[in-house]
Amino acid sequence: MPTHSSPSAHSTSAAHSTRSVRPARSSPSVDSASSAAPAGLADFGDPRLHLRADGLSVSYPDRRVLTDVSLVVPAGRPTGLLGENGSGKSTLLRILAGDLVPDTGTASAPGPVGVLHQELPAGPTTALADVVADALERSRRLERELAAAGEALAADDGEPAAQAARRYDELLAEAALADVWNADRRAETVLAGLSLDGIVPATPLGEISGGQRERLALAHLLISRPTTWLLDEPTNHVDDDGAAFLTATIAAHGGPVLVASHDRAFLDDATAAQLDLDPAESPARDEPGGLTLSTGGFSDYLVARFAARDRWEQRFRAEQDELKDLRQAVKDSANVGHDGAGPRTEARASKKFYADRNATVVSRRLREARARLAQLEQDQIRKPPAELHFTHLPPVPGRGGSAQGPGAAGGAVAGGGPAAGGGRGAAGGVLLTASELAVDGRLGPVSFSLSAGEHLLVTGANGSGKSTLLETVTGHLAPTHGTVDRPRGLRIGHLGQDDAAFPGRTVGEHLREAAAGAHGSPGAGGAAGAGRPSSEDDAVPELFGLVHPRDLTRPLELLSRGQLRRVMLAALLLDPPELLVLDEPTNHLALVTATRFESALADWPGTVLIASHDRWLRSRWQGELLALSG
Repeated sequence: MPTHSSPSAHSTSAAHSTRSVRPARSSPSVDSASSAAPAGLADFGDPRLHLRADGLSVSYPDRRVLTDVSLVVPAGRPTGLLGENGSGKSTLLRILAGDLVPDTGTASAPGPVGVLHQELPAGPTTALADVVADALERSRRLERELAAAGEALAADDGEPAAQAARRYDELLAEAALADVWNADRRAETVLAGLSLDGIVPATPLGEISGGQRERLALAHLLISRPTTWLLDEPTNHVDDDGAAFLTATIAAHGGPVLVASHDRAFLDDATAAQLDLDPAESPARDEPGGLTLSTGGFSDYLVARFAARDRWEQRFRAEQDELKDLRQAVKDSANVGHDGAGPRTEARASKKFYADRNATVVSRRLREARARLAQLEQDQIRKPPAELHFTHLPPVPGRGGSAQGPGAAGGAVAGGGPAAGGGRGAAGGVLLTASELAVDGRLGPVSFSLSAGEHLLVTGANGSGKSTLLETVTGHLAPTHGTVDRPRGLRIGHLGQDDAAFPGRTVGEHLREAAAGAHGSPGAGGAAGAGRPSSEDDAVPELFGLVHPRDLTRPLELLSRGQLRRVMLAALLLDPPELLVLDEPTNHLALVTATRFESALADWPGTVLIASHDRWLRSRWQGELLALSG
């Protein structure tokens, strides 16, 4: 079942363990994480229940993923795990779970360790009741073992009393942390809290939806109640009420909880500290690595991160300016005299100046400048790396073109009314109209209109038809009822939920083909392959701050889900659409990138249709809203 468990604390180690702690040079709320308990950890639970790692490093054949990472996740302080796409979050979770041995370093977690899997490993014929029974088995076992230990303690039949008492106390503490006496009621509460109580217990897993299976995987972990929780995207397919329930459940847990999530609102509500794997200020002589601890929720982290980055950039510029001045001062001091005179040696300086009354001052200043230069060259901080963050959206394309995008064929979609004509109309004119649009079994009747320059957010519970609506509007799915009217040749850019990597194609090839499509035969908003084949001699396309230039030669299939999401978004923007249609655009994007993307989107004058369950985005949305009923 989906909870990776061990009967006691597990540890992972490599042959050699090295450690260098990132220095804390930022605000009081930001500090470096180390294996030694930082100040304040005494305020949290039993130190024996802390999750720890020291000096973890991991390399893959094509890159180094983790470098000298040390951390402590104390019991009773739920912690978020943050970092850019490809920064090593999944790798770190695998090490902490005991599923991957690092190249160097050690990790230990109080067991059993519960790892949230996105899919249940149980087969499609397994009934929901069997999954719940499996989750309850740990509580049942602890009750049996505790009863047996109590009998052994009372019997005094030869087992040393101290050993029997210690065994009983250990089991009692584990049973209390697992809340074994409320296990059956907990199972009912968890199923209700995750909206699974309406499913008949005998229902096979093959007959429930993918979202329900993911929630059942989370339910299995919460019911079994292991000591350490490692949660990877726990709010996928969880509605607002479910997220609130999960937040309360995490707060009540007495063991360590580490959460990797793209749900910014959930991190704000459920966590009290953040561990950031992204680069931070460090000496240039040291190999970059480690991670940074920021106390507070995600909002606090954002403030601290941006402030720390500003200080890093300011200090780097100040040091480089000082280095330039010191080098020039030393050079000038070594060349005092008439033009053409060679650099002075100590002997020449002594003969010429030591007789002068100012020689002592000049010599001292020169020595001080040289000493300061040598010290600063040794201690200078590393140059801040260029951050991958969303830089801008492309200009809104002109209205006069006759480009034809897929699904925008003249007039209405199947069963539709008359075409809207070739013109786009002035800004503010109606660009798209849906009338009683419906797809049997997937989308109930919905009507709306979208004007040029308008931003419309589609919300609704899981299964309400958000993605179906977008697929129908863009022409990728024919409705069974109703009509969609839009201008002939409307340029639509559609970013779906699922990104598929083209086998054998590199990032650069994909983006160059998207750029060629933008200047050749137009496609569906940057769909690669629309134009001529790309060449390595082609100019590097606009990357929008979404793709690192070093990744241009990497095959698409080797990218993480977040990196692939960035590439597909950049490809979409290379062929600027008149109507930008985005289905869960922040899925798999790094949190800072998602936040900056939303900010740029809010200021973009183009027309946007977006579907999202992201509570952070929804709570800050300034445009129009369309709520779908379940």
